[in-house]
Amino acid sequence: MWPEWWEWELAFTGHLELRMEQRGITEVELRSMLQRASGYTPSVVEGRFTIETTHRDRPWIVIVEPDPGDRLLVVVTAYEHNA
Repeated sequence: MWPEWWEWELAFTGHLELRMEQRGITEVELRSMLQRASGYTPSVVEGRFTIETTHRDRPWIVIVEPDPGDRLLVVVTAYEHNA
């Protein structure tokens, strides 16, 4: 079961936008990745979560940080996970 913040509107950091450009993913692709996420765990940074997903049949990690004050799910970064 996903937490309440999973349904909040997304917000993107400048860091994420730079990484998306570097890693060749678009906002539409990122949103699609989040829609097919398979799970989440707390991140090493307090208040953030690691989202497990796929992109182009490869495992990816998306780091998010819920902002309860504004009810936004801030997407911090996304990267291919080479397990």
